[in-house]
Amino acid sequence: MSQSQKRGAADDIDELRLEDKIRHHLTSSGKREDLKELLAARLAACGWRDDIKQRCREYVARKGREAVTTEDIVRAVRPEGRARVPDSVKAELLAEIKKFILSI
Repeated sequence: MSQSQKRGAADDIDELRLEDKIRHHLTSSGKREDLKELLAARLAACGWRDDIKQRCREYVARKGREAVTTEDIVRAVRPEGRARVPDSVKAELLAEIKKFILSI
């Protein structure tokens, strides 16, 4: 293994450790739950939840209630659902996460 490959592997490990530390702090402080509640509230307020519910209903209607599983619905609707999260919601959540990281 070359020196640059070793350095790259070490950087990957350090980055993973940092992610684990942040995840641990988010969970242990209760901030992770706060962020989840904020996200749920913002998505409900902008109509995103209702839109996704409707898309799920339409998918089930097209495929037939007996022919689909929850996993099928999630697999079909998730990509569009993620893409439809408003940029303002993403920006607000990112700002909250950055603020939290800077405080630890």
